[in-house]
Amino acid sequence: MKKQTLNFVKTAAILLVVCAFWSACKKDQKVTPATPEAPIRPVTSSSNAYVTQLFEFNPAPGQFINTGLADTVAAMGTLKTDQGLVSLGAWGGYIIVGFDHTVLNKHDTTDFVVYGNAFSLFSEPGVIWVMQDTNGNGKPDDTWYEIRGSAYHANGYLRNYSVTYTRPACDSCSVPWKDNQGKTGVVQTNIFNTQAYFPKGIKGSTATYNGTLLPSSKINMDDPTYITSSSWDYGYGDNTAGGDKISIASAMDKDGNHVELKGIDFVKVQTGILANMGWLGEQSTEFCGAADLSLLKPATN
Repeated sequence: MKKQTLNFVKTAAILLVVCAFWSACKKDQKVTPATPEAPIRPVTSSSNAYVTQLFEFNPAPGQFINTGLADTVAAMGTLKTDQGLVSLGAWGGYIIVGFDHTVLNKHDTTDFVVYGNAFSLFSEPGVIWVMQDTNGNGKPDDTWYEIRGSAYHANGYLRNYSVTYTRPACDSCSVPWKDNQGKTGVVQTNIFNTQAYFPKGIKGSTATYNGTLLPSSKINMDDPTYITSSSWDYGYGDNTAGGDKISIASAMDKDGNHVELKGIDFVKVQTGILANMGWLGEQSTEFCGAADLSLLKPATN
């Protein structure tokens, strides 16, 4: 009996030590709180179907830069309408705009539309990025997610691409560039636009842009007098006539993985192709506006 009692006491003592150790460990552990759910800004009676805020306009060099087609006034003119027009310049130039509400991800349909000035056999596709206002501060300072378009698996599609443009020696000189793949070239000037092509708002002698490069394989210059640039099937701005409808469900992260977003608050459109098209000049995406399809009357999604 004494032996059984002694064993019981030993067992109880061991359990007490284990429990004390476990409690101490639990106190030392850092418990990561669950990521707070991104706030949803609801649609109200005063909500606008179109983007209402311009957060950034950063054009790359191009034939319309330093003119009324590529300045802040033109960029502001793309708000609350589908009839604006601003040129983003050569590859990498971009605009960032925002809605006055959260555009919800409906999963089974397209959610918003990006307007450009594309027409039959001529498009200048821009890569579209979306962001949800995760921290709820009303600023596009969270994570950008690229919309996966139909060029994703095409030869020449390249993520994490960058180009550095250098201010030329004279205003009428072509603008040299060098990319992070070791390639070089110029944004070629033409006789139709004789102003400086390098943005005068840039203080330094160089400007670097980062993003995704789209293939230039849709450009056909076999007949120099009739150059065409066919559209991609889906997923880009200034790609098809009448606007390009986009599904938030096609957003992907930096590794190409699907991202589940409840909605988006901000949109970035960025010139996607780096190419000169002879007398037509560089490929430069134009942005005319963007809208929440669910608020357009009548709904067009």
